[in-house]
Amino acid sequence: MIEVIGTDAGAPASLPLDKQQLLRQATLVAAPHRLYESLQRWEGWSGAPLIASDQPAALIDQLQGQQQAVVLASGDPLWFGIGRLLIQGLGAERLRFHPSPCSLQLAFSRLARPWQNASWISLHGRDPAALAARLQQRPEALAVLTDPSRGGVAEVRELLRASGLEQAYGLWLCERLGHPEERVQRLAPAAELPRDLDPLHLVVLLAEPPEQPDPEQLPLIGIADGLYLQHPDRPGLMTKREVRIQLLADLDLPAAGVLWDLGAGVGSVGLEALRLRPALQLWALEQRGGSAALIASNAERLGVRPAAVVEGRAPEALADLPDPDRVLIGGGGRERAAVLAAVLERLRPGGVVVIPLATIEALAELRPVLEQAGLQVSISQHQAWRGAPLADGTRLAPLNPVLVLRGKKVAA
Repeated sequence: MIEVIGTDAGAPASLPLDKQQLLRQATLVAAPHRLYESLQRWEGWSGAPLIASDQPAALIDQLQGQQQAVVLASGDPLWFGIGRLLIQGLGAERLRFHPSPCSLQLAFSRLARPWQNASWISLHGRDPAALAARLQQRPEALAVLTDPSRGGVAEVRELLRASGLEQAYGLWLCERLGHPEERVQRLAPAAELPRDLDPLHLVVLLAEPPEQPDPEQLPLIGIADGLYLQHPDRPGLMTKREVRIQLLADLDLPAAGVLWDLGAGVGSVGLEALRLRPALQLWALEQRGGSAALIASNAERLGVRPAAVVEGRAPEALADLPDPDRVLIGGGGRERAAVLAAVLERLRPGGVVVIPLATIEALAELRPVLEQAGLQVSISQHQAWRGAPLADGTRLAPLNPVLVLRGKKVAA
């Protein structure tokens, strides 16, 4: 068998005794160049031939026919390590693996953070759009294996900024994990990167409540997604900034009147409507438990005050709301046609209903309801892209397209 042994920075002296014994008995040892000096100074060194493992293709040729060889690798050889190439070149039946902690284990241990629910993504030679898409799902903890050739942590920060989520995550920079000179530090959004940044680094993004903003300093419309507090069990479920701006335009908000935000989520659209039209009465409805407190907190962050936030299910919960001038219908699921029918019974003359949709099936279901009720109907589709770093330039990472169905009730 060829023994493939994962190591940390203190190898070979830091290896368990049984792994040290395998190393003593080896007739050939393959190791990265960085371990040569410590191997040759190790008191248990047998003087076996030493070959470099830094070039895996050449290494496989040298290991052919060997019966008692040891390959030293970093961390877990089967996690972004040399293990995959050894299996392809030599066959799994000839290999026995002995892992050490991988970089993710080391990173989360340094942060004293459980990581059984953490996500990870690699940017090594990969399109950074995958990270942009993953961020839209708002994972609680996300480890990013950076690509130093494309800027490493700087690329991650640019993607985080482009996603509007700088305030929603703490960014931890982990350098040289497992080495005596390792360094772990939290970087503030505006902080400069270390001038002596080591290429051997990864990034851990940890979700955290955004700081309380000054409402006077927020934009009137189009507030960054990361400034909103989220439902902890479904953190990415909110109307994205670009769609939010379009919905507010389609609502054609009056200076005063009643606005229903049905399926309000975190309250983002309705609350921004109040920043535009402070005299509006916002009635937000969301069936998820705890929504009232969350939306109230987001209202305080934005410096606005809804008329009421109701936890309940439409259409039943609509009975206690005043007749609306404007209605935004989000969610709805299988009940969306019934919800729309109930809305149309209450919508005041000249009123507008706006419905963002994710599927053409939903559009086919709801459009006839508006037309049969005699509303003026319009349909649009909106697709937004956000800039993401790519090599020395910028590529555009797409957000999910959204269909918007709009109906206006003819004034009496």
